[in-house]
Amino acid sequence: MITVWGGQTSRSLRVVWLLEEMGLPYEIRQVDMLAAERDPAWLAVNPGDFLPAIQDGGATMVESIAILEYLMERYGPTPLRPSSHDAAFPAYQQFLHMGEAGLATLMMAPLVSSFLAPEAERDNWAARWARGAVDRRRRLVARQLTIGPFMAGDRFTAADISVSFALWLGTNIPGFVLSDAEQAYLDRTTARDAYRRAFDRSHEKPTPDPGPRGRAT
Repeated sequence: MITVWGGQTSRSLRVVWLLEEMGLPYEIRQVDMLAAERDPAWLAVNPGDFLPAIQDGGATMVESIAILEYLMERYGPTPLRPSSHDAAFPAYQQFLHMGEAGLATLMMAPLVSSFLAPEAERDNWAARWARGAVDRRRRLVARQLTIGPFMAGDRFTAADISVSFALWLGTNIPGFVLSDAEQAYLDRTTARDAYRRAFDRSHEKPTPDPGPRGRAT
């Protein structure tokens, strides 16, 4: 059984979405990233204290895109990952990684600044630079959407899981507005049954640990 350590609005949604698309069994261990004290069991899995992480037998992995690649390689083949000989592979590979390295990671500076920084520091130089960098990379997403409905053309792949999460993350930044093409794309990808199941599973409340003799405490 694959264990996913995650949170309701974290990158673990990418992992759960992929697992649902592939029909693989898994369980979720929710991690409260706002808690004053972390669960020692969680820190034993990832002392870096960032989500997501998975445990699969003797393997423990962090970093959402690396986890997606691991799962597809370990439990594939899957149509979510085009063959390296497929004409769609270069676009797939590029946007699989751009969804995190070129979009979601850069979005964290303006996102965190908007909600957690002192009022006078929210509109800071680094946050403005990061937003500009995101907007430039979104031009590549926009161009790709003129070629086909998905990042790899006419088929849904793991690259869409990656990019869709990043675009959704951006909508949490004040002033960030999706273009019509981006919104239509996000509507397309998140209308999938696997996404709906993943969203619901990711937002389930954790079950309390049983107390003595199996009674809830």
